[in-house]
Amino acid sequence: MRVTLERILVFPIKSLDGVEVRTGTITAGGFLEHDRVHAILDADGKIVNGKRDARIHRLRCRFDPTFREVTIAEQGSAAAVQGGLGEPERLNAWLTGYFGFPVALHGDPERGYPDDREAFGPTIVGRSSLDEVARWFPNLGIDAVRRRFRSNLELDGEDMPAFWEDRLFGEAGTLKPFGIGNVRFLGHNPCQRCVVPTRDPDTAAGIPGFQNVFMERRRQTLPAWVESSRFNHYYRFAVNTSIPPTEAGKQLRVGDEVGPYSESW
Repeated sequence: MRVTLERILVFPIKSLDGVEVRTGTITAGGFLEHDRVHAILDADGKIVNGKRDARIHRLRCRFDPTFREVTIAEQGSAAAVQGGLGEPERLNAWLTGYFGFPVALHGDPERGYPDDREAFGPTIVGRSSLDEVARWFPNLGIDAVRRRFRSNLELDGEDMPAFWEDRLFGEAGTLKPFGIGNVRFLGHNPCQRCVVPTRDPDTAAGIPGFQNVFMERRRQTLPAWVESSRFNHYYRFAVNTSIPPTEAGKQLRVGDEVGPYSESW
């Protein structure tokens, strides 16, 4: 089966809207350029994200082509703020007013703000897996599922089964090498999810019982070939990865093939 990279999403400000790109450069820090390189921090330096404050879901943002400027607005409101990410004073004042406590945008282009400092690479999901989850929740389409789970790389292939991406990790204590194009990846584990996917990405309204339904359906549909020991619970979806330092400067491109890593690709 030929599986290819069909979508690349980066999230320049952690917990805010993603941006679809056609290519993605691997940074020296082992993540996609522009992905989660900024975060909203409170006065104690703690990240303000969807796990902590559901109001963040109501923020819409739009970036300029260079990712140096952003426009932020509240969902359904005409009021907006525009500012540079390098000089975010206007943005900080607006966000402080929105949340009601002091916050500021910070950038870390070397390390970024990943949830996992070991599996800090792009998260990977299959298009067929997103379709399957959308079937579990009839009121959600694939775009809504995509926005809830916020994965970086989406794979697709003819007759690709749901959860094909679970082939990209192995037993506990191992890292599974694979390639996308000429970029070497290491697969870590199925990603443990938080409260964010249970909420509407525009309104923050929750779906009652979302987590329980997801876990039961995930258990029922777990492929026979999957490394089931990695599922201490079934609220896991997509694959966490890391990228070795040797890959810095390489590019991922929509259409790249997925397979065993090879220097000749």
